[in-house]
Amino acid sequence: MEKRRSCFLFWFRGAFVTFALVAAMDNVANADSETEPAGAVYVLSNQPTGNSVLVYSRSPSGTLRFEASYPTGGKGAGTGTDPLASQGALTLGSGYLLAVNAGSNDVSMFAIEGKKLTLVDRKPSGGQMPVSIAVNGFTAYVVNAGGEPNINGYLIDAFGKRLIPLANSRRSLAGGANAQPAQVRFTPDGDELIVTEKGTQLIDTFKVGFLGYTTGPVPHPSNGVTPFGFSVTNRGYLFVAEAGSASVSSYDVEDNRHLNSISASIPLGQAAPCWLVTTGDGRYAFTANAGGQTISSLRLGADGTIRLMNAKAAVLSAPFDLALTKNSKFLYVREGDGAISGFRVSTDGTLSPVGSVTGVPAGAQGIAAR
Repeated sequence: MEKRRSCFLFWFRGAFVTFALVAAMDNVANADSETEPAGAVYVLSNQPTGNSVLVYSRSPSGTLRFEASYPTGGKGAGTGTDPLASQGALTLGSGYLLAVNAGSNDVSMFAIEGKKLTLVDRKPSGGQMPVSIAVNGFTAYVVNAGGEPNINGYLIDAFGKRLIPLANSRRSLAGGANAQPAQVRFTPDGDELIVTEKGTQLIDTFKVGFLGYTTGPVPHPSNGVTPFGFSVTNRGYLFVAEAGSASVSSYDVEDNRHLNSISASIPLGQAAPCWLVTTGDGRYAFTANAGGQTISSLRLGADGTIRLMNAKAAVLSAPFDLALTKNSKFLYVREGDGAISGFRVSTDGTLSPVGSVTGVPAGAQGIAAR
């Protein structure tokens, strides 16, 4: 009887170990699979007759399907090739989607319920022609490109589902009327706010206080020409696309007063890299090169250095802005010819097409993904 029990225990333990190993292998396989939970991709129509957010459902395998168009209550800026010349016209944060209305000088906030959007608030932008908006926690800032370019702040009231303007939060940009801001974004810790100025070759940093108010700007000369779209990784490194010099630079953001150059103007060999995103793990960056009709991939070092991986990681007709999903499994590119193209991001940073959809109106700006 004792021998039979020992054999049973041996078999049970062996079976348990085998089960655990299989489960672990399944987890590894799933972690490296081509799928992630279903989500959505959003594009801003930016039409002067009435702005709206176009919603595309995303399957676990990355394919898109158009679902609906939700009016922002405001107006867009027009139907040119790149009317806003910005990154971040649409931004996800704190369970909401925020959108700029460049034609009516205000900002809209949507609640997200699955595939459905509900417009919950709309507030003045505090200036003219808002082009980009940033969210960190329950603080948001918009940058206005028209008139006297400036930033303006809000608090997000999650219970009342509304935007509360931060009184006296308006701050002018360092470059004045010639700034031509491209993007505004917080550092991951929320302590700094960064704005790129295309017209003056400056990068502005603002210190963000406990209540959301900023001090600054402190201007920093850009390494390259026409600093445009950018991203800040969790390590605190800033990566900036330089459209005029066809390059990308990296910086260490230090206490608002300093922007220390790490990799200066790494050439891509592709014209007009205007938009840039980084993966959540901070290992890779991708640029949308409007002039080169390509997507470039870059390897990011743990010390903030940059190495070009593939100047032509993908070839598209007219890449104009791009966004990664929350887990960085998929990259979506808004194209000037009315398409949205999707790519699976492999663990080694390579891109594989997952299909595209068409029908995006001319003049559309901004893209966000989850």
